This record gives sequence, structure tokens and C-alpha cells, in this order.
Amino acid sequence: MLIIGLNGSPNRQGNTAFLLDYALKSAAELGAETETVFVQEILDKDKRPFCIACETPCRGACYEGTELENVLERLAAADGLLVASPVYFGNVSAQLKSFWDKTRRLRRDKKLFNTVGGGLTSGASRFGGQETTLRAMHSMMLIQGMILIGDSHEKSPGHHGACAFQPAEDDSNARKRAALMGKRMVEVCQATASLRKNR
Repeated sequence: MLIIGLNGSPNRQGNTAFLLDYALKSAAELGAETETVFVQEILDKDKRPFCIACETPCRGACYEGTELENVLERLAAADGLLVASPVYFGNVSAQLKSFWDKTRRLRRDKKLFNTVGGGLTSGASRFGGQETTLRAMHSMMLIQGMILIGDSHEKSPGHHGACAFQPAEDDSNARKRAALMGKRMVEVCQATASLRKNR
């Protein structure tokens, strides 16, 4: 089982990274292979970091032969994606949105169809736009045909996902929710594995 974390923050070691790492460690403890993609770094290497919808359907011509192409192929092989972003004006970061826009070819080929998805976010305050940011992530994932993790009646990773306020490492509730998100990700990936066999 492969679970990939997407760090959509411009800060490699910030609050968002802390929350994402916490969730990935929880998944790894249950046997999942995990890795993290630092979105800012991938975009920095791309000649055209923003999608301009140069062709429909997308062939991925703008990133052919680049590291972005390799990363997107890795995403297509994943069983689950943990998508993480700080709150920017009640929404995801520009870095995450730009990266996700580049997944148009994956959508064309249904490469993320039935991939399990979960969201994590951090904000400057307890009620700092985290839930609207998670809903934006949900829309992004639903358009790919992904299976979303939300609340559960046993142990909840949060109604919409795991949320933290700064500093995330001092937010005990966020740490608990992130750990549950990682565990729930493994459970749902196991339960839905057969749906991804013919992707």
C-alpha cells in the first residue's frame, strides 16, 4: 500500500508539514509505504508552473520529461493521497492549486479514480478558515473521482479532515486527529483495494 502526502505549503518545515508528517507516521505504523511531495519544490523546477489549459484533452505536453511528470506518475500509482495546505484567505495555497491543476491528464486517464483522499490544514487561529480550505480540497479530489475520508462513528479524524492552529505541534487535538486520519486512510485503502486494480 502506497500513501503519498502532498505538502502544499511554501514552508517545508512549517505547521502544515508537521500535521502531514504526523498523519503519515500513523499510516506507516500500520504497514503502509509513505512518502511526501513538497509541491513548491516541484513547481520551482517547472518552466510553466501554472496550467493555461493549452490543449483539451490534456496530453501533459508542458511537463513531458520533467520531474513533475515523474511525480504525477507516482501519484497515479498511489492507493491514497493525504493532501495538506495552510489556509490562505479561506482556501488552499496557490502552490497546491497550481500543482493540482497540472493533474488534468491524470483526470483524462482516470488515474486517480478510486484513490482514497484525505485533507489536512493549518491556520493562524482555531477558527481561521480551516473547514472552507478542506472543502476546497474535497472539490479538487471529487473531480478526480477519488474516495474521500470524512467523519466516522468510531474514531473521528474530524468532520471534514484534520485541522490545526499555529503552532500545530502544540495543538493536541490536531495531533490526535492527524493520527486518526492516517489510520483511517490505511483502513479505507485496504477496504477499497479491489477498486483500483484495473485503473
